[in-house]
This record gives sequence, C-alpha cells and structure tokens, in this order.
Amino acid sequence: MKIVVLGGGESGCGAAYLAKKKGLEVFLSDKGAIKDHYKQFLAENDIEFEEGNHDEERILNADWIVKSPGIPKKTEMIIKIQEKGIRLSSEIEFASEFTDAKIIAITGSNGKTTTTSLIYHILKNEGLNVGLGGNIGHSFAKQVADENHEYYVLEVSSFQLDDIQNFRPYISLLLNLSKDHLDQYNYNYEEYALAKFRITENQENDNFFIYNKDDEMSKNILEKFEIKAKMIPFSTKERLNEGGFIDEDKIVVKLKDEFSMKIEELSLLGNHNVANSLAASIAGKILEINNESIRNSLMTFQAVEHRLELVTEIEGVKYINDSKATNVNATYYALESMKNPTVWIVGGLDKGNDYTEIEDLVKRKVKAIVCLGLDNQKIIDFFKNKKELIYSTSSMEEAVRTSKALAKKGDTVLLSPCCASFDLFKSYEDRGHQFKEQVLKN
Repeated sequence: MKIVVLGGGESGCGAAYLAKKKGLEVFLSDKGAIKDHYKQFLAENDIEFEEGNHDEERILNADWIVKSPGIPKKTEMIIKIQEKGIRLSSEIEFASEFTDAKIIAITGSNGKTTTTSLIYHILKNEGLNVGLGGNIGHSFAKQVADENHEYYVLEVSSFQLDDIQNFRPYISLLLNLSKDHLDQYNYNYEEYALAKFRITENQENDNFFIYNKDDEMSKNILEKFEIKAKMIPFSTKERLNEGGFIDEDKIVVKLKDEFSMKIEELSLLGNHNVANSLAASIAGKILEINNESIRNSLMTFQAVEHRLELVTEIEGVKYINDSKATNVNATYYALESMKNPTVWIVGGLDKGNDYTEIEDLVKRKVKAIVCLGLDNQKIIDFFKNKKELIYSTSSMEEAVRTSKALAKKGDTVLLSPCCASFDLFKSYEDRGHQFKEQVLKN
C-alpha cells in the first residue's frame, strides 16, 4: 500500500513514521519549508520526503493520503485528490486504525486544551497507562508506533474531524460551540457545528458522548441528529437526574453513584472551567476512577500555559496570560472570570470579530483597554464611546508598560487578545511568552 503524507509538521512526521514502522511504502510532501528537526527525523528514519513542492503525479498515485489539519480543504491539490476518490484521512483517523486502545476524544470551540489536559491528569494520577495527543503534545501516530498505551486522551479539531472515516472514540466529548473558523465552512455556523458533531458518527451503543446541555447550537443539532452512543449531559444552569451539574457551591456528577466537591477547591479559575471540570469528572466516572482520585486530580491540576495562566503578582496587581484566547468567545470566558477591575490587553489579526458579545462584560469589568496590534482601529472604534481609557500600542513592551502604569493595587492585567497573533508574533505561544517576559522585567 502506498501512503502519501501531506505536511511535514508534528502530525505529518508522526503519521509517516507509523506508516514506515508498519512496513508501508511512504512518501511525505510539504509545499512549504520543513523545519530542520523534522527533516532530521525523516532522514534518520529513512522516510522519503520533498519540501517546497508537491509531486502531483506521485501524490495522485497513492492508495491512502494522510493530510495535515493545517492544509485548507479548498486547496487545488485536495480537490484533485477528492475527485480521484483516493482515501483522504487525518492523522487521528490513520493512527486509530493501528491501535485497540480506548480513546477519549475532546472537541469544542473553547476549553479543549484545558479539558484534554485535565482528563489526562485524572487518568495519569490514577496510574493508568495513558498517552496525550491530537492537537496537543506529541503526535498520536508516533505514540501508536512506539508506545503501547491502553488509553489515549486526544484534543480534536473540526479540521481533523473533517477527514475521518472510521474514527470511533470510546468516550467523545463536545464542550461548547461558538462561531470560529467560519472561513473554512462557507461562513455557515451550522456547517462548522456539524463538523464538530462528526466526533460521534462512528460511535455505537457501548460508547459514551458527553455534551453541554446549556449550549444552544448543540441543542439545535441534537434535535435532528441520531447519536448511538450513551449520551451524558453536563450543565451549569440546571440540576440533572444523570450527568454533571452545580448544586449551590458544589459540582456534582450522578452516574452509577455520586461524586461531588466544592467549587472553591477546584484548581481552575472561572465559570467556564467549572463546566470543563464537570465534563472531565464525568469522563473519570465512566472510566470507574474512584471519587477521591478525581477530587485530588481536580485540586492539583496546573492551568495550561497561555490559558488564564497567572504569571505573577506585583505590588498587589495580578498579571494573567490568556494569549490562547484567539476569538471573542474565549475572551468572554476570561472576562467573565475576572473578579477585580481589569486592564485588558486586546488585539492582533482580526478574524471578523463581533465585539457585541463582550460589550456588557467590558463595561462592567474593564477599567482600561490597551490595544496591541498593527491595526487597532476596529477595536478603538467599537469601544470608544463605551470606555474612556483606550490606548493603542504596537509592541508587547509598550503594551505591558502602559498596563503597568494604569493598574493599581487590587487590579488585574489580563492579556486576552480575541485575535490571532500573526501581525506581530510568530504564534499565540510567542505572544504569551513575550507577555510573561515583559511582565517579569523590572
């Protein structure tokens, strides 16, 4: 069988490595440049590759093509592959064909990385043989090739789910839905939502689907969508007979038996993280992890870097790095969790943002807005009649300096940009690291 892998990043190199290990004929092609450490990895493992080009004839002669999630589905090469009827899969689809491990797969518009990491922490804490992969950590395919895990906890994007055929998680989890990546889904919110729901499409009645009962779009789709897996809801708004919910100052999960703990004992900040903790606890209960172990995991979990990460406190001012908030909905959750007057650093590459969703929160919670981007005009225009203190900056050093001057004892400085990072930074990680560096400078 001839395997072609498109994309020479973490997932592509992992998929090529797994194919090679399984004795399949494999060729990797990347139209851009491949990073040196990945080129070295491919050479060391005797995997043939090309960069800066696509050998069309060779690609279209494949039996099975594994595509990086970063390659848009509307590119000419992808259209040609589909026209020819060649099987086109994501790395998660490809790797799942070579393992019998139980897969816990998490998707949603916001909170995926935190919840995936939290579930992994719960399983690891219990002493289970578990791997972490998908959109986070090391390549799932490479782990399948090298490590014999009994469980995998995978963060899964809509782009990865677009390219599945047989992918069947033991537990699937859909956290929430909000408008994101609509440029890849014909600017149709329901089309994007349906891509997320593909996480359930191969599940059977011995599998589980954890879903958010409060989420409007999920409700709409569930009314016209048949799901074979056992459905278990969670809610922060109503008590449930089965599933996860809030009872006054506690989170509660009712399945065969009951698990509960005080919200103030959770290590994660914010209402959205109460929902994430409920979802993760349900997964733990399905896997029959004992209550004390789940409680201990929820108390000891460290927040994911760049997601509501407390950097430090200086002279009574807290500095929080939420650089991973690249859409308005993610920033909504961040602002909602702020308890003190907030100096808000916002801006970057706008993906068609509508700031009305956070308008009320900004009025109530934000004392000053510090815009950080090459073009801050849209943000300034939207908030200029709603907030008196708005500043425009074009470097992280300037943004942090301005914020430090504005913040008083008892305030919070929050980097939660609402936007992609690529106008001034290499990535949201680079933006977050620069924020931390500038905050910690004297």
